[in-house]
Amino acid sequence: MKKSLLALAALGAFAGAAQAQSSVTLYGVVDANIEYVSHMSNSTPATASATNPFPGTAHNVFRLTSGGLSGSRWGLRGVEDLGGGLKALFVLESGFGIYDGKSQQGGRLFGRQAYVGLESDRVGRITLGRQYTSMFDVLANFSPSGYATQYEPVAFQLGSNFRSDNTAKYVGKFGPVTAEAHWSFGAGVPSPWFTTNNTGAGEVPGQFRRDTAYGAGVSYAGGPFGAGIAYDQYNPTLNAGGATGAFKKAAVGASYAFGPAKLMAGYRWGMNQGIDDRKLMQDNLYWVGANYQVTPQLGLTLSYFYDDLTRLVLPPNQAGATLNPKNPWQVSFIADYNFSKRTDVYLTAAYTKNAGLNFDTSAIGFANAYFLGQGKDSQVGVGVGLRHKF
Repeated sequence: MKKSLLALAALGAFAGAAQAQSSVTLYGVVDANIEYVSHMSNSTPATASATNPFPGTAHNVFRLTSGGLSGSRWGLRGVEDLGGGLKALFVLESGFGIYDGKSQQGGRLFGRQAYVGLESDRVGRITLGRQYTSMFDVLANFSPSGYATQYEPVAFQLGSNFRSDNTAKYVGKFGPVTAEAHWSFGAGVPSPWFTTNNTGAGEVPGQFRRDTAYGAGVSYAGGPFGAGIAYDQYNPTLNAGGATGAFKKAAVGASYAFGPAKLMAGYRWGMNQGIDDRKLMQDNLYWVGANYQVTPQLGLTLSYFYDDLTRLVLPPNQAGATLNPKNPWQVSFIADYNFSKRTDVYLTAAYTKNAGLNFDTSAIGFANAYFLGQGKDSQVGVGVGLRHKF
């Protein structure tokens, strides 16, 4: 009896120690602004054609928008120390629109991130679930506005699969060098070149390649200098029979910080191939930007994006008209004032030529909903907002 009591007491002490080494954190961001956009189409451009790529009459619009600098979200992050330098971890992160309270990312409950994994101090981290791609992680260090939701062409730069379902991912940190790679069994992203309601779910018996995606990257951060290189490929379904394409991207970026300023630049090559390797799109995207901390409270950001778009076959099918459109470019500006570490107000603005804001065109299926009106070739956006982190 005494031995049983001692064993029970020891087990209770061990459980208490294990519990003390575990943690779950609730976190989030709530970001809203009032936005003005010029030359917005009064209809969704579902009937884009070679002669009328931006249907709908152009009008100016004032509206309440969710997520100017950061997508509004809430999440749970958990870590358990398993001993010997090994940890278990999970992240569940839900994006929502503050203007209506609804879930975003296609209505997913945890549409921003949802994964579980193991992390070793010596080997690195392996995670399974819905996650960001390797290219997203690498280029984040060279994004002038830190992937600001409102006026940075993230979907155009990284591809609409920058968040992928059904993903296994490895990240290893070795001093100033970070190496990572991922594989998605079905990215969960519809292709703008497909006419039916394909979700890109993949994992179809007998069709292993369907909607798969993969990539890898390496980045360096040592002192004031940083650099990175990454590759990404998504193999979307392009017809009802399950035939796939190959949307390929490769990118490099660099940054240098001195005093209160940081300079960034990058280049991204892209090639979208359809059935029988038909070229659907080819482009070369360049960007430069700078951050300047005027005071501890006030920060400024200026960025410029230019895309050498050499070929584009209009969705929704591979038989669509081939265009050689004018090259789009965009200049963006942010002024961000921090009342505290958790609350700030901001002004964000952008001007885009030869596309909707964030290069929102048929090339990405108008994913950002900046529909340029008929007869217009430029767009201005201005937002004044408030952000709170918790």
